[in-house]
Amino acid sequence: MRRASLCDAVRIERETMSAKIEERVEEIVQDLLPVQPELELVDVEYVRERDWYLRVYIDKEGGIDIEDCRMLSEHLEEILDREDFIADAYILEVSSPGLDRVLRKARDFEREHGKRVDVALYAPLDGKKNLTGELTGYDGNVLILDDDVRIPMEQVSQVRLHIDF
Repeated sequence: MRRASLCDAVRIERETMSAKIEERVEEIVQDLLPVQPELELVDVEYVRERDWYLRVYIDKEGGIDIEDCRMLSEHLEEILDREDFIADAYILEVSSPGLDRVLRKARDFEREHGKRVDVALYAPLDGKKNLTGELTGYDGNVLILDDDVRIPMEQVSQVRLHIDF
C-alpha cells in the first residue's frame, strides 16, 4: 500500500510542477504579446510523452503562419534560457491549436460561443457519450448546447471545435 502512495505522491508532484511551469510560461508569453499584438495565447502545456514538451498554442484573426511561430519562439526561448526555471530537458513547440482545438479554459468557451462543438463524456448522458451541438452557454460548472442540453462539467471528458467535412 505504501508503494501506491509514493507513486501517487510523485504523480501529484509532477502535475503540480507542470502546472507551475505552464503558469510561468503563460505569464512570459502574455508579456511578449505586445511585440506581436495581433497574436492571442490560446494555451500552454508542459507534458511528458517520450520526452518533455513545452507547447505554446497561439492564434490570430485569419490564422497564424510559420513566421508568427518563429518570432514568438525566438523571443520565448531567449527568456526561458535566461530564467532557466525548467529543470528537465524539453522540446519547445510554438504552433496553432488546430482547427479542432480543445476548449479548456473559460476564455476558450467565451471565444467559441455560438460555434459547433463535439463533447466527449465520461459516462453516457441520455444514452450518448459523444454529443455535437452549438455552444450556447458555459458558467464554469455547466456546459450548455443548443440552449437546452445542460451538461455538468464533471461529466465532460473533452470539448473540441466541430469540423464539418
